[in-house]
Amino acid sequence: MNSRSTRRAAIQAIASAIPLAAQTVQTPVTPPGKQSMELGAFSISLAVKDLKASKQFYEKFGFTAFAGNASRGILILKNGDHVIGLFQGMFANNILTFNPGWDSNAKKLAAFTDVRELQRRLKAQGVKLAKEADESTTGPASFVAFDPDGNQILVDQHV
Repeated sequence: MNSRSTRRAAIQAIASAIPLAAQTVQTPVTPPGKQSMELGAFSISLAVKDLKASKQFYEKFGFTAFAGNASRGILILKNGDHVIGLFQGMFANNILTFNPGWDSNAKKLAAFTDVRELQRRLKAQGVKLAKEADESTTGPASFVAFDPDGNQILVDQHV
């Protein structure tokens, strides 16, 4: 079997499993004794080399500019509830971003878990933080962690 037919067979196997997986997906249930980890809105923050080219590329996927300032190297794009942040010259690698207190439209939620409480819960579970929120404060704050593969996770509360 050549690599082309092997690849085709793998894609067909994955495609045939998708309907089965969709039928077996269950709503996650928080185990007894564990608190739910409500992280707020999720987006991926992409470190881009050319903001204009990246914007044009993601527009082909149906994303439109939602917020940001292109002259400052920042554009936030949306497609439904999906959010991508484009950042030129601000950081070296892509970042998984959670925003406690916000919905996917950057609107304040009536109730949410404060970033400092999320930080305390994660530290209690042994998660090492690269940057911590000041727990003596209230309002906007953030913390940073890295997953086992080195991916940066930013939990950034704006409210």
